[in-house]
Amino acid sequence: MDHLSSVDASYLHLETPETPTHIGSLMLFELPDGYTGDFYEDVKAVLAKRLHLCSLFHRKLAQMPFELADPIWVEDDDVDLDYHVRSHTLRKPGTMAQLEQVVARLHSSLLDRSRPLWEVYVIDGLENGQIAYYTKVHHSTIDGKAAVEMGKVLYDISPEIREVRPPRRTRRNHSYQLGVVELLQAAFSNTGKLYSEIVAMWPTAIKAVGMASSTVVTRKLTQRGRGLGLAPKTIFNTSITNQRSFSTLSLPFDDVKALSKRVGGTVNTLVMAMCSGALRRFLQERNLLPDTSLIAMVPVSLRGEDDASMNNQVSAVRVDLATDIPDLSERFKAIHASSESAKAVVRELKPVLGAQIPVFGAPWLLSGIATLFGRSGLPSRMPAVANVLISNVPGLPRPLYMAGARMVHYYPVAVPYHSLAVNITVQSYAGSMEFGITACRHVLSQEECQELIGHLVAELEAIRQLEDVQTDMVQAQVSVADQPSMQVAETTADEDVPGSNLDVRRAPASKRSARKPDADTRQASEA
Repeated sequence: MDHLSSVDASYLHLETPETPTHIGSLMLFELPDGYTGDFYEDVKAVLAKRLHLCSLFHRKLAQMPFELADPIWVEDDDVDLDYHVRSHTLRKPGTMAQLEQVVARLHSSLLDRSRPLWEVYVIDGLENGQIAYYTKVHHSTIDGKAAVEMGKVLYDISPEIREVRPPRRTRRNHSYQLGVVELLQAAFSNTGKLYSEIVAMWPTAIKAVGMASSTVVTRKLTQRGRGLGLAPKTIFNTSITNQRSFSTLSLPFDDVKALSKRVGGTVNTLVMAMCSGALRRFLQERNLLPDTSLIAMVPVSLRGEDDASMNNQVSAVRVDLATDIPDLSERFKAIHASSESAKAVVRELKPVLGAQIPVFGAPWLLSGIATLFGRSGLPSRMPAVANVLISNVPGLPRPLYMAGARMVHYYPVAVPYHSLAVNITVQSYAGSMEFGITACRHVLSQEECQELIGHLVAELEAIRQLEDVQTDMVQAQVSVADQPSMQVAETTADEDVPGSNLDVRRAPASKRSARKPDADTRQASEA
């Protein structure tokens, strides 16, 4: 049996019917020339041979009696592949907008906790002949970086389907269901172990907090003369439903990197500035822009470079989006300073941020709090800690293949939550930066989600018109994999790298060309 960490288990306890906490990906594949097979059946055949290579595909939850402690993972010896791998056909004409709506709907339903916590959908009917592949996996099993590691197992790096060793037969001493005594023994044993680890960590924790406090004091002036307080209330800070909206955008990574260097920042600063400007435009057009700056909640990875374990190793920081600053150049500098300050604090606190803290009765206690929080309307009335979630998952630099088909796009599908109804996630893949906006449909409709994509494009063009922006670059030795502003600085402000016109790609329109932005996007770009 395998114990869930406190962080892993929290994604289970905080999940409600309105807030599914699974993460997903939308991939688009080009079939090989002359292909006449059934891609759905080919995918199932590949997965059947590789399920044993990744633990999340063949393990399920075993709940503790009376929910006194976090559940544990146990092996599922009878995975129903026909249940987990499904097919769907788009109605004609099969546009990208139709696909995004289907993915939004599929992303809204909860996973069955009596089975391994994953599902796959093979979606055909796209007008360009490509095949869509949507996956969702519960966040309790993996974080963004672990999902990338999982991709290395499932996918190939060439059209040739590699052979893998078949699974070895396993012999177990326990029955299909663990007994009450076994579960309670496991719970008490794990709890005792965690408390021992906490006691041993105290000296390190005291030192880390002291260093972080010193860092905050010395860098406070970079936060426009103050520390970050509470976020202003916006339309995004409300209770959400389980209904989702979803939209995508693709940008060439090399061009984005060149532009970020030319204007004096990092790729992560540029992404945060794009999001800041897009949200600012969206709210300003509706006369809803607060006088004080929006704040982004930004996940930060605590995972080591060589750590490929299937779990969550993540914390979060808040970053000033500087939406109260009209001047784009000054806003860019403020965002950069805020993200660098947050990075410095994370660097000092990293030794203790991943500490596990056992809580007696955590399942029923946290589940009750989550339900009360969402259904009582408290998110709309309570002060906001942040306004939006923004994260970035560094992906694989080379093209991947599934069942011989080449993956041309790899869009992230993320998790909004009560009081954080919009999640903007960016993932790099094979020379592209893939944006996915996931939101509550009652807060941000499908049309408004597309509108926000248009604002991202418009803000990118505005940044391209900037002259060099002088920013203070701080080199921080911290592994941060799940968000844009926390990456280690890639260049210094005085490097002279010419920018280039950016080829904005909303989605592929044919097998070898990328689709131009739709009318709303073009209008936003020209604004």
